Amino acid sequence: MTDLNSSIPTQPGTKNSTPTGMIVTSIILGVALILLIVMYFNKKSKMVEMETALTQEKDSLANELRLMVVSFDTLKTNNDSLKAGVERQKNKIVQLLSINASNVRLIRSYKNEITTMREIMKSYIVQIDSLNTRNKMLTSENTEIKQQISEVRNTNTELSKAKEELTNKVDIASVIQAKNIVAVSLNKKRKETTRINALDKLRICFTLRENPLAKPGQKDVYMRVIRPDSLVVTSSPDNLFEYNGNKIIYSANRQVDYMNQDIDVCIYMDNKGDFIIGNYSVELYLDNNIIGRTNFMLSKR
Repeated sequence: MTDLNSSIPTQPGTKNSTPTGMIVTSIILGVALILLIVMYFNKKSKMVEMETALTQEKDSLANELRLMVVSFDTLKTNNDSLKAGVERQKNKIVQLLSINASNVRLIRSYKNEITTMREIMKSYIVQIDSLNTRNKMLTSENTEIKQQISEVRNTNTELSKAKEELTNKVDIASVIQAKNIVAVSLNKKRKETTRINALDKLRICFTLRENPLAKPGQKDVYMRVIRPDSLVVTSSPDNLFEYNGNKIIYSANRQVDYMNQDIDVCIYMDNKGDFIIGNYSVELYLDNNIIGRTNFMLSKR
């Protein structure tokens, strides 16, 4: 049998290239694979680094947000509008903390929100500080005004006391006093006597003193003759006059036209059988003041 391959002529210098090409191709593919693997790991390493950096930045921003929540909690104000604004910003921060930011875009948004809220918080701090400063000023002014009011009240109280004291002094100084008071018991012949059986009338004479501070005009002088047993001798139980807010009984009275000068006055009282033996007191009253006293005695002989 004839060999077909032997019948094909072989060209001089020709070699079999199949194994060499495959080796080259394999080497190129191997190098490419190695490059791809290296690039993959480099990219993965960079992604891990970026993710780590993003995580760290997110954690840092989250911590900053938590600190801002604490800062907002420390902002105290009585202004309802500012208080509501602070509460809104604090709730917004709490909402941001609940977001799981895992990419660059969200992290940037996160940072922008924090920057905005930081500025808002600074604005609130300035406003609250301004209000607190103003409140302190108003409180200080209010305290000063209260002190001034208290001082004015104390001054008014002192002036009122001084006025009252002066008024009392004037009232005391304006009292019309009686001087030279003489009580004499008379018999029917108008002779002086101390015998009770001979007594017909009682005469009380005195002088109303000059007083330029007193109010001039008609004055009612009331006389009380007090027995040794403390009873007041009177002609009628209806003989009453007012003294220190009370109605008291009097023995006799006399109206006088007082003109701020000394004036002599006498008051007479008849014996109606009410006199007894012993020492008597006589009191004189004018304008709600007791203006003089004297005494006399009646005996059996």
